[in-house]
Amino acid sequence: MIARLPVTMALSALLTSATGIPVGRGRKPKDTNPPYYLLYGVTAQTGGAPFADLNEDSTLVYQVTSVSGPDPANPDSHGVADQAEWMADLARTAILGRDPATGLWLHGLTVPGVSVIGRSLDTEPGGTSDQSDAIMSYVQRFRIDLTST
Repeated sequence: MIARLPVTMALSALLTSATGIPVGRGRKPKDTNPPYYLLYGVTAQTGGAPFADLNEDSTLVYQVTSVSGPDPANPDSHGVADQAEWMADLARTAILGRDPATGLWLHGLTVPGVSVIGRSLDTEPGGTSDQSDAIMSYVQRFRIDLTST
């Protein structure tokens, strides 16, 4: 059985290091103003080879919410679609980007005892805004396919 927490921690670290934007796991990162990402575990499926360990493989789906917001140095600013879409582009490249010459992932997702065998975009509902607090968010869900090593 593949544990979710180590995968979540590795994905959070990948997103932070590849984008330079703080990541909160399920809530706003401490002492951070927008922009930031929120990372949520959404669904999980297990499987495996017939007549073997039927829980040796897992597909985990994670939601990455890009949260744009006002510039703290400018009290009249607000979150904008451009910033949220830029953040979504960064997240998509961080998680799904490959080197065209080698085909390898641009950013490794290292989890002890587990091999990442696939990454894909599950769904991308896009952006929404909240006029009351001047933020805009953009939602993406990524599938991470894993097998035990």
